[in-house]
Amino acid sequence: MNLLRLAALSIVPVLLSGCNLVVLEPAGDIAMQQGQLIIYATVLMLIVIVPVMALTVFFALYYRASNRKATYAPEWDHSVSLEIVVWSLPLAIIICLAGLTWVATHRLEPYDDLRRISAEKAVDADVIPLTIQVAALDWKWLFIYPEQGIATVNEVAAIVDRPVEFKLTSATVMNSFYVPALAGQIYAMAGMETELNAVINEPGDFEGFSANYSGNGFSQMRFRFHGMDEQGFEDWVAGVRAGGTHLDRATWVELAAPSVGHAVTYFDSVEDDLWRRILNLCVEEGRLCQDDMMMVDALGGGGLLGLYNREIFAGICSAEDSLSLYSLLQGGAPAAGGPMSPLPARPGVSGTVLEMPTTMGGTEGY
Repeated sequence: MNLLRLAALSIVPVLLSGCNLVVLEPAGDIAMQQGQLIIYATVLMLIVIVPVMALTVFFALYYRASNRKATYAPEWDHSVSLEIVVWSLPLAIIICLAGLTWVATHRLEPYDDLRRISAEKAVDADVIPLTIQVAALDWKWLFIYPEQGIATVNEVAAIVDRPVEFKLTSATVMNSFYVPALAGQIYAMAGMETELNAVINEPGDFEGFSANYSGNGFSQMRFRFHGMDEQGFEDWVAGVRAGGTHLDRATWVELAAPSVGHAVTYFDSVEDDLWRRILNLCVEEGRLCQDDMMMVDALGGGGLLGLYNREIFAGICSAEDSLSLYSLLQGGAPAAGGPMSPLPARPGVSGTVLEMPTTMGGTEGY
């Protein structure tokens, strides 16, 4: 029996040697700081856990019935000294954990711009973060590069030591974007835009996936993240442009259909305003964008007024300037102290715009 136990214990190190410690040994500075936080928190908790486990074994052995040397005190029920130790030590650890978590939570806020590239290198004030727009679909990931004008499916690349600003949403249910080597996970939700700022410090090929169950194809909702030098990234962008097609609204509708194990796909160009439509769930023809819908609600809601002006208010949130917005709301915009100009005609829209109720305070201030 003892030989079997020793053999079982000897196998444990072999099995553990195959574990992937990417969370504790990542290639990105944000993930590195998060890994250090895990280690610090674990060490603090072990200050209590290890003595408790050791004392459990000690008490079981020392105060066993056959040990005549142990003091037998059946009436004992209280000790001030033990109470002080039992309560003060865990309380001190909880205070330390709370302070550590508070500081780290604010230091690693995913929405904040990066403060540093690594422990030895600060962020150059002249460096512009690489923006990547991320959309979660069933069951694949779409990455749009607005600066480069390209898009990819299930493959993403970034430049080593250059800050990356991910803007995330979902075209379907909630998902969680997670590249363990880069940074912690962050949720992508339909109709909302979350943000993750991170940096990759080492070149390599890393795994990314959804860390939130989202249906049948969840287990294969994975992608590759490439850390490259600047020249390697430019070559990768050129390869995407050479082997890609145009991503427009019609292509998006086809892409958004559920698929499992979707192959890596490249798009050499992206239709203007596509990201705003993805974010506002109005890529398909005939769908009212959420930002327009919210403006309709603010200006009359779903009553007769809102229903009547539905098509006229569509596009109100994308007005390029305040005069255009004023024109849409008032039926005309003042031109340098002159009379109101007429409301520009909108294709497919006819009829007269209903006036807003005076109880809403009119349109003063627009």
